Amino acid sequence: MNLSVLNKNGKDTGRTVTLADSVFGIEPNQHVVYLDVKHYLANQRQGTHKAKQRAEINRSTKKIVRQKGSGGARHGSTKAPIFVGGGRVFGPVPRDYDFKLNKKIKVLARKSVLSSRASESNISIIENFTFEAPKTKLYLSFLNALSLTGIKTLFIIGDYDSNIYLSARNIPKAKVISVDEVSTYDLINADKVLISESALSKIETILN
Repeated sequence: MNLSVLNKNGKDTGRTVTLADSVFGIEPNQHVVYLDVKHYLANQRQGTHKAKQRAEINRSTKKIVRQKGSGGARHGSTKAPIFVGGGRVFGPVPRDYDFKLNKKIKVLARKSVLSSRASESNISIIENFTFEAPKTKLYLSFLNALSLTGIKTLFIIGDYDSNIYLSARNIPKAKVISVDEVSTYDLINADKVLISESALSKIETILN
């Protein structure tokens, strides 16, 4: 697949690039995409939830009523879960939600999403550029030139550029990441994927 290279003003530079079929032209595998997104979201969870169990409640262990003769059930502590303020039965405890996912599955998931985006014509190749200073209005003008204002976009750049990153940081629905940070979740969460020329070659190298 051949795509035209656009500059930051949204104009066609007259040059084209060929997207590798091994990365942008495969048959998407939706199940591995699901697994990789699930893995990503699981890693975002802190897992710090905690409820006190019976042994951790600070209450008196004095026997509430006598063992026999009250006509009611036998009770030995107000820490029991049936009492208000008592411990919780099988409550949540801190845990790690991470699970093992093979590297080949992650690679296939990224290829699948990129291929889907390419088939939907939702990938654009941008000529390498930078801003003189980090200014939000510069990135807004860049999006406006591409007619992407208000659309959820993901701009993948070859190397971290603080001026571009900081310019987009406060814009809703706009995200800038370097090639090393690309995840399946980011790719599938964006309506339009913008890839710089320098990032394109790195993506194809990493995923191949």
